[in-house]
Amino acid sequence: MSRDGYATPDVLDQNCESRQALELISDKWTALVVYALVDGPRRHGELRRTVDGISQKMLTQTLRRMEGEGLVNREVLDRVPPHVEYSLTPLGRTLEKPLVAICEWAMEHLDELREARASHAGAAT
Repeated sequence: MSRDGYATPDVLDQNCESRQALELISDKWTALVVYALVDGPRRHGELRRTVDGISQKMLTQTLRRMEGEGLVNREVLDRVPPHVEYSLTPLGRTLEKPLVAICEWAMEHLDELREARASHAGAAT
């Protein structure tokens, strides 16, 4: 038990809230939105074009969830027509390093993953 009265976080404990945090950041859309926002604020349409394959509905749901968890800031800009920009909050910025590293790992090791899949598929036949 920690000083604040909560149990010490343990992601291996199915009842620990840290599992919800892990679930949030391990979601592919969350990781890709963080990756897309690393270079600065973007509008919804920009994010949708940047994160190839995400539907408008899924992007909206992901941004709302991230905003609710304190990872993304939604700012309505006073323009005609009004614009909305999304940016990482200070908490969201703490995910920058680990999630960028995971995205970069996926790109850097793609050939090895392809080879492993191909050899596994060949061995299974």
